[in-house]
Amino acid sequence: MRQFILDIRPDAPATLDNFLPGPNAEALAVLKAHTGAHGDPILYLWGEPGTGKSHLVSAWALTHAASRELSADSEGRALAVDDVDRLDAEAQVRLFSLVNAARDNATPVVVAGPHPPARLVLRPDLATRLAQGLVLRLLPLSDADKTQAIGLRAEALGLHLPDEVTRYLISHCRRDLPSLLATVDALDSYSLSRKRPPSVPLLKEMLAGQGG
Repeated sequence: MRQFILDIRPDAPATLDNFLPGPNAEALAVLKAHTGAHGDPILYLWGEPGTGKSHLVSAWALTHAASRELSADSEGRALAVDDVDRLDAEAQVRLFSLVNAARDNATPVVVAGPHPPARLVLRPDLATRLAQGLVLRLLPLSDADKTQAIGLRAEALGLHLPDEVTRYLISHCRRDLPSLLATVDALDSYSLSRKRPPSVPLLKEMLAGQGG
């Protein structure tokens, strides 16, 4: 009989210290030092999905108690905006105004999107403002970095994950880090519910049951 597991483990909040930098160590160092006090107060992060943009924006906002709402009371506060490409026309106007105010007041702003500013489908004046700040590209993690991240997640769960399972995860599952870590979490619960240790056959069984 299958044993159902109630998963009550809270997700660890995104912080600048629990971000695995890999090839993005310089970008992480710049972000940690970004206060708007020196140089341009606008920092723009871009990169393909899974490179950690959302993690860094959330972590920086938490560190600086920054507003993530483009509301009237955002002016004068540190501001963090993720997925800038998804802003509607009204929100783009508001962000343009807040970015201008930030430049005048040396208030730090961090914005993230999937492409460099020149390739964003935004108001031209907003795209230009973002491009005038410091623009940093986030690069994907290597397989070695992902292996390290998977090992750290398994260790945090108290899960003994054989090397062959890690290799299978990286070779046959979605390769972005959030998806890989979510699969490790799912395998942990599945292993407990089946009362079987993690293995490649167990992982395949779980994925087949998920339609993956």
